Formats: sequence, structure tokens, C-alpha cells
Amino acid sequence: MTKITIATRKSELAMWQARHAEALLRRAHPGIEIELLPMVTKGDIILDQPLAEIGGKGLFLKELEKALLNGDADIAVHSMKDVPMEDAPGLEVEVLLERANPFDALLDRAGRGLDDLPAGARVGTSSLRRQCQLRALRPDLELADLRGNVNTRIRKLEEGEYDAIILACAGLERLGLERYITQTLEPPRWLPAATQGTIGIQNREGDQRVRELLKPLGDPASTLRTRAERAVATALQGSCQVPLAVYATLTGDRLDLSGLVGTPDGATVLRSDHDGPASDADSIAERVTADLVGQGAAEIIASLGSARGR
Repeated sequence: MTKITIATRKSELAMWQARHAEALLRRAHPGIEIELLPMVTKGDIILDQPLAEIGGKGLFLKELEKALLNGDADIAVHSMKDVPMEDAPGLEVEVLLERANPFDALLDRAGRGLDDLPAGARVGTSSLRRQCQLRALRPDLELADLRGNVNTRIRKLEEGEYDAIILACAGLERLGLERYITQTLEPPRWLPAATQGTIGIQNREGDQRVRELLKPLGDPASTLRTRAERAVATALQGSCQVPLAVYATLTGDRLDLSGLVGTPDGATVLRSDHDGPASDADSIAERVTADLVGQGAAEIIASLGSARGR
């Protein structure tokens, strides 16, 4: 009997993602034996500092990747927006599941939308991308860091630590918590993180047995959109230390790709949008990147890098 071990973080959302991948594997391969290997990562432990200051979202992957490399697990299931732009040596992420809701959600204790929040309202988010767009749209709000799992963040909102918070729609919907959403923040006014809402499956390079098992799980549309979004993010050195948003839509055989780079204070927000045949996804990504660079994106990114180095 074929057996596969899935490495996953222990958080409720990560476990949902792992069980979702497990269900898809069982559907594709009846009789397969599957074991979950829940793990605690450094990113789960360090909760008192913004991710941008402690090494980025890759902190959520290291322990899982070690389990893959030493043979304790066959695959690891990740939220793609946590996955660094370059594959870890010896590992690959080739299989992407069907994308869920890619947008951000505003959760407000009084049920208000973004435009209706009073001046000085305290909004929780640690994402520089979200902070940039919030400050550009509502410079009169007070922004505060927010860490912890989804339920912890909602509890902090309900206890009055924040007037409102911003979370990903996908996580809320996967956990059955969409009732807390008071407004979905959508393009073109608001752009999500590259690959937000997409689950990726990581495995060892050259592991043909696992590759064959995973092949039926891949979603072509999700794969194409992810490739285009990550191409822009990679070219612009995208990480959680840079206010960067990229979003691709696929309509028939047409791909539309939007990108945004800004300063954390929201004073400067650069935007670009290009479209074309989906078969030209790479060149569309190159045009969006070149457009943003031409507007000054490279200078913004360099200045943020030098500021971190001081």
C-alpha cells in the first residue's frame, strides 16, 4: 500500500490546509495511507515582533523543510504567500491547488466599512502591504501590529484591543469565520498579496513517486496565475519587508496582471496593469515589472533595504 506523510504547522488553519490536501489525495488515490506530521515553527513561536523584523514569512517553513530533507515527511503543505520566491535547495513547489478567495477582509467591531471608520480608529495589521494601502486610503487611522493565529486575532478585536483588523478572506472562509467580515477589500482599489488564497505542496526534488501522486491535484489556472504573480514579486525582490501587491485574473485565455509597490507610510503608491494572451504570462509579468521599475519601484525597495540595514 502506498503511504505518504504530510508535514504541516499545528495552527488550526494550517491543519485545515493539510487535511484538504489529504482529502484530495484520497480522492485521487483510493486506498492510499496518509499520516499527518504537525510541527511548530519559529514563526509560530515568535509572536511579539513583526515578521518583517525577524526574517520574514520563511520562518513558517524551515522546520517543515527540514522534515522533508531528512525523510521524516514526503510533502509539506503551505500557504503560497508564506513561501519565499526561491525554492529551498533540494526542494520544489510544483503542485498548486485550486485558488480560494484571494482578497483581504476588513473586520470591524461595529460592522463598518473602511470609508466609514472614524478618524483615529485603531486598525490591526502587521503586513507592510496592508499598512501601505491603508495609509494611502485613510491616513487618519491609527495602525498597530497584529500577530497570532486567526482566532487569536479575532479575539483581540472582540476584546477591544483594536477597532478593526484586516485578515485574508481565504483563511476566514476555510475556518467558517466569514461571518466576521464586514467588507471585502477588492481590486482595483485594493490589491492582495501575490498568490494569496493559494495552497502549494512542497516535495523533494527528483522524488518521482511523490510527483506522480501529486500530479492530479494541480490546478492549471491557479498555476498560471501564481507563476505570473510570483514572477513580478521575484523580479522586485518581494518579501514581507516590501509593500508589494500582485494580482492576476484569468478570463478565458486572457490574463490581466496588476502590481503595486509603495512606501510603508502610504505617501507613495506605484501601480501598473497589463493584460494579454495567457500564453504570454511571462512577458506580461515583465511589462508590469518594467513599468513599476520605471516609476521608481527599485528606488523604494533599495531605500527599504538600506533602512533595515541601519
